Amino acid sequence: MTVLTLTKHHALGNDFLVVFEPPAADLPALARRLCDRRRGIGADGLLVGTDERPDGATMVLYNADGSRAEMSGNGVRCFAQALVMRHGGLDSLRITTDSGLRVVEVTATEDPATILGSGDMGEIRAIEPPSGWAALGVLPDRPVAHLDVGNPHAVVAVEDVGAVDLVALGRQVPTVNLEIVEPGPESNAVTMRVHERGAGVTDACGSGAVAAAWAASGWALASGDELLVHMDGGSARVALHVPSSGHATLTGPATYVARIEITVP
Repeated sequence: MTVLTLTKHHALGNDFLVVFEPPAADLPALARRLCDRRRGIGADGLLVGTDERPDGATMVLYNADGSRAEMSGNGVRCFAQALVMRHGGLDSLRITTDSGLRVVEVTATEDPATILGSGDMGEIRAIEPPSGWAALGVLPDRPVAHLDVGNPHAVVAVEDVGAVDLVALGRQVPTVNLEIVEPGPESNAVTMRVHERGAGVTDACGSGAVAAAWAASGWALASGDELLVHMDGGSARVALHVPSSGHATLTGPATYVARIEITVP
């Protein structure tokens, strides 16, 4: 038996367990066990850190269902906080993900358990609709965007995000993160709900916030170079570097929850 030491963090309610240099193990099975909210600790995903260095590390993300994801905009901030807690006051962290390098600038907040993280989310590009998309029956005149933000997203504009059965829709397109967005309430804001691939409906999604802001700006649902994205767990800021670079910067909090020791086979 092995004792694993983990830390738990959340970014606007999107929660992750972080472990560094775990022993050789079935990591998908470990993620399913630890992330189970009734039989385990509970989380939306497991972040595994390897190749650790003073200024960064390699991060691998396993969703709650054990599937491996390319990256997470909220997860990378939680991982950055875990690095800061291990090594002290590091304000710029280079984190290598399956989608490439992400540099996160970390600053303190008035809450000692919470940091503010800001980072370029990489190139945003259009992709093909996922398998099964036509079965959703989205109206032809409803704005839809299929985007890669280091991981795949489908963004749909709706009149009222609270009126949509997001669980049912998300289950029909399990290979992507599905965001539904409505304008406002501010002129520079959108309100978003998300069904995440491998985790289901979550309180927030960082890469989804970027996809939603990018799409909403193109549809003129919100105005400005920096948009607020309101989610069930809180709000994040997305600075749009348009039209030439195809990049956006995501800024939001990450909060430390607990240090946990658990025995695994």
